[in-house]
Amino acid sequence: MGSGYEGRRTPAPGDGDLLLGHDEDEAAEADRRRRRRRRILTGLGATVLVLLLLAGGGVWWLTERYAGNVERIGDVFADVPEASRPAPASPTAAGVEGTPLTFLLVGSDTREPTADGEAPSGRSDAIMIARVSADRSSAQLVSIPRDSWVDIPGYGLDKINASYAYGGPTLLIQTVEQLTGVRIDHFVAIDFEGLAEVTDALGGVEVVVAETTTNGGYTFEAGRNRITGEEVRWYLGQRYGLPGGDFDRVKRQQQFIKAVMDTLISRDTFGDLGKLDASLRAVGNSVAVDSGLGNTDVIQMAYSMRGLTQESIDFFTAPVLGTGREGEASVVYLDDTTAERMWEYLRTDSLGSNADEFGDEALPETPR
Repeated sequence: MGSGYEGRRTPAPGDGDLLLGHDEDEAAEADRRRRRRRRILTGLGATVLVLLLLAGGGVWWLTERYAGNVERIGDVFADVPEASRPAPASPTAAGVEGTPLTFLLVGSDTREPTADGEAPSGRSDAIMIARVSADRSSAQLVSIPRDSWVDIPGYGLDKINASYAYGGPTLLIQTVEQLTGVRIDHFVAIDFEGLAEVTDALGGVEVVVAETTTNGGYTFEAGRNRITGEEVRWYLGQRYGLPGGDFDRVKRQQQFIKAVMDTLISRDTFGDLGKLDASLRAVGNSVAVDSGLGNTDVIQMAYSMRGLTQESIDFFTAPVLGTGREGEASVVYLDDTTAERMWEYLRTDSLGSNADEFGDEALPETPR
């Protein structure tokens, strides 16, 4: 986000007359004040527009424009046995009101449901638990490596992403809830290729690359890179040539999502209503949610999170012991002891306040 600093302007040739008299100084200062006010008003424009629409009865227009293009997946929770589900998260901090929200995010090659409303088929490339705190002041995102060797209800030990292939969102939800003891409130399918549209609407996003790699004819240099929509699928889809293998893919996924979020809520985006409108519509085109989230629910939920900032969102990876092989498969073994502490913090809505305990699982430094 911008610092808010409006740097001093160096007089250009021909500006000398503005420095010659008191009246001219006042005129110049007045002009600067007017420009500053215009910037502030433009920056607040999107928020004011939303408030006016809500206050003026424009909820239908707002929801249809920004939530109406979000695909819906059939009732993914209907076949999850309630008796086997964890209790809802409960804040332990004194004086905290409200209810935490927990999402299961799945990144795949396509977000579009089948004709009968079923979820996209195939194995998931990314699995993440996203928690928004009860007071909506912070959020945490925990990636679970797709090759994690876990117990899948009804199928036994296998890679966690196999649960999505075997039984879609319902079985993946059951598997994640059994693994973590964390109750999932909503399911979101993210189309990483669809996020290319979001990236272009934002004018590109900045990511940090650990070591120079090449994929699909694109080279991503070590250090800061500004990637465009065309490059997104190659940046996120790279499977070979990454020093850390699948762990580096997880970091890339997290960094990209963080970069999109940072850019979306930045002053530059909120100061350009056209860019903001295009970006929000592109976001809607890039996700599908469970049918329990109606259009109005999506807008109200997004509005309740308006206080989130770049600094209040933490990224983690589920603690791991290392990698190995099970038969012909390369798998990831989770560190159950450390992970249980992380899951307990999620169950008590306190992972954000205990983030420092998981420095090794936190996302590395990313662009600001």
